[in-house]
Amino acid sequence: MQTSELAEFIKAHRSAICDQIISRSYQTQAIKGVAIPKGGGKTRLLGVPTVVDRWLQQAVGQQLAIHFELDFETESYGFRPKKNLQQAVLKSQQYINDGYQDVVDIDLRSFFDEVQHYKLLQLIYHKVKCRTTLWLIRKWLRAPMYKNGRLHKRRKGLPQGSPLSPLLSNILLDQLDKYLKGKGHRFIRYADDFSIYTKSKAEAKKVGNEVYLFLKEKLDLPINRAKSGIRRPSTFKVLGYRFTPVYKKGVKGQYQLVVSKGAWQTLKRKLKYATKKTLPLALTDRFNRLKLIYQGWLNNFRLGNIQAKLKKMDEWLRNRLRYCIWHDWKKLERKRKNLIRLGIPQGQAYAWSRTRMGGWAVAQSPILRTTITEKRLRAKGYQSMLEYYLKVKF
Repeated sequence: MQTSELAEFIKAHRSAICDQIISRSYQTQAIKGVAIPKGGGKTRLLGVPTVVDRWLQQAVGQQLAIHFELDFETESYGFRPKKNLQQAVLKSQQYINDGYQDVVDIDLRSFFDEVQHYKLLQLIYHKVKCRTTLWLIRKWLRAPMYKNGRLHKRRKGLPQGSPLSPLLSNILLDQLDKYLKGKGHRFIRYADDFSIYTKSKAEAKKVGNEVYLFLKEKLDLPINRAKSGIRRPSTFKVLGYRFTPVYKKGVKGQYQLVVSKGAWQTLKRKLKYATKKTLPLALTDRFNRLKLIYQGWLNNFRLGNIQAKLKKMDEWLRNRLRYCIWHDWKKLERKRKNLIRLGIPQGQAYAWSRTRMGGWAVAQSPILRTTITEKRLRAKGYQSMLEYYLKVKF
């Protein structure tokens, strides 16, 4: 079923579905396993429920949030009303600039795949005594995953891609928040990413060992030892940002935000794919696709000081667009006529259209830099990343 068909389906079958849930005869459907790329050439497996199950999960999630949201700690920033990634990063910077520069950085190993269902359901039952709701949530948690033409059983973990998963992860990890808050630690948490800020390496080691035992014994969650450790600000990354010292006379121990190398690589990879010359897209459609990519990225990383790098990347992206246009012109005669339309004398246009340079070299040469100018691209709907960044930056 398509999402566009859901409204009509609800009108026709709402009462029957409610009766099935109350009588506990409702059958949840298998979730679809979808692999999406992430950093380092790896993939993340999403579990996407059917349209009807997503609708029901959204309804249950809204009711659960009423019971749990007000009890969540202020240091939790992920998937919550009036909380966002930027607030978490700014809090991290504040702690570091206040002198808490030995950071306990703990990476939960495959968190969404390791959650024990019984622990999560126990936490929900403390506040929501409705056994039918718990039965329904358990059915969703244990729904098989359809992947590579086969159904795979699931006995632990939360399916990423479900509308209910962010709230369920916050319910479980709120136990960690309360433990850290009770100990008086300074910390931030965004979904399963969290870090604790201390004033000495000895304190950081002690806190790290305590948290490791709490996660293992109370929440039954393993940590990734290879990615966990005690960091100094210059080697610490949080939610795609890293920290560099402020080089200013009289200022010591202060750090500013910059974007991590991995985040830049992710942006460049996506832009490169969207400007692939073989993608059959009109120029305006290509511009729209690019905007979706870089606007979302810049909204996330608008805290960083990235003007110089964005200026260079804008130049690279314009050359990619010129390369696409040159490729679209295809035939030599069409190239000649288009160069004449762009103001090049006939003799020069003939010579340039017959150049032996490759397309990428042509895009960076005066042949296209003087004809397909930034001004002409803007007239077709192009917007530079730097221009958008200056609008949204903090």
